Amino acid sequence: MRQHGQQLPVPSVTWKGIPAAEVLRVQAQELTPELQALRRELHQNPEIGNHLPETQRRVLEALEGLPLEITRGVGLTSVVAVLRGKPGASVLLRADMDALEVTERTGSPFAARNGYMHACGHDLHTAALVGAAKLLSAHQEELPGDVIFMFQPGEEGPGGAALMIEEGVLDAAGRRPVAAYGIHVGPQDYGTFHHAPGAIMASSSNLRLTVMGKGGHGSRPHDAIDPVAALAEIQVSLQTAITRRFDALNPVVITVTNLWAGDGAINAIPDRAGCAATVRVLDDSAIDRVRQVITEVASNVAAAHRCAVDIEFELLYPTTKTNPREDAFAAGVWARQFGAQRVLPMSPMMASEDFGVVLQQVPGTFVWLGTADPAVQDREWNHSPHVRFDDTILGDQAAALAALAVERLAAST
Repeated sequence: MRQHGQQLPVPSVTWKGIPAAEVLRVQAQELTPELQALRRELHQNPEIGNHLPETQRRVLEALEGLPLEITRGVGLTSVVAVLRGKPGASVLLRADMDALEVTERTGSPFAARNGYMHACGHDLHTAALVGAAKLLSAHQEELPGDVIFMFQPGEEGPGGAALMIEEGVLDAAGRRPVAAYGIHVGPQDYGTFHHAPGAIMASSSNLRLTVMGKGGHGSRPHDAIDPVAALAEIQVSLQTAITRRFDALNPVVITVTNLWAGDGAINAIPDRAGCAATVRVLDDSAIDRVRQVITEVASNVAAAHRCAVDIEFELLYPTTKTNPREDAFAAGVWARQFGAQRVLPMSPMMASEDFGVVLQQVPGTFVWLGTADPAVQDREWNHSPHVRFDDTILGDQAAALAALAVERLAAST
């Protein structure tokens, strides 16, 4: 048995004397046009949340004819497919399938027109995982174990990964996978893989504050108890509290994204005002302290204005933490497959991902793959209505997932 801190070996599986990763890379290039067509169809027909019936139907069509054991979700429109290889361990490969409530403004010929948008690249994730399933199915007899393909709805909310775990995705092969992997596309330089050991993406929580005062005439604020003034001070005070009560090297982000007060009457002081904010933390052990500080600041500022405050704090996703050994293993596989110059370390980002729920139960890693032209400096980021992803990357994305599965299964034997 390997010691806890020891690195996993990076084997080089060969098929007929040729590295398996190279075989998969070449074969994936032949699949690229087919994967692009699938991606663009998904892009034109985005769906949100955990109910993605058309997306599920299209994925099932794309997998038809492959030697897969397929299960559909019960409480959500997920797809779980298991490819059986030789007796051995299993690994899990994951793609999220849902879009965002963003109106697309790219002007692309295959742009969505239903008010939703694949602004986070999940359409590429889905197409690439279909590609990995096709590549590995073609080499089923040589596969040193089983692969679970996890097609997940609801990553953007309300949390499809946890529901899929409840429905048994981690046990789909009959035993827990030895590792779980995911790739997310982004606006980094085209073809570059970005990885980090440990925390790579932040936890995400929703904050809602409602300040209660006493309404009155705008000309007589002394006769009212103004919740708007209290709310404005709470918003500023929260930012100050973050910079003064938390270590800057262990970042916490509170971003107020919604403010509301009154019913539209300009000359009336409302009796209530409120805000909503997203809270991001890289260290899950700090979440309770963040909640405590928010409660103290909001309650004390409200009290100074003679107001009361109602606070709702909801943890959505934990920090996404990669397993350092699995992360180093993936980086080694891809350095051999694509060249070390394309595999780069990255700093954690404050965006969140519910793949962290999977990584709480199965060791693995989560990696970013760049799709942007290196010559373009001013790049749109994920979730922008103008963001574009170069889907010629799909061959490499599918090959990277497939090779990682093969090499990890080989390492486990």
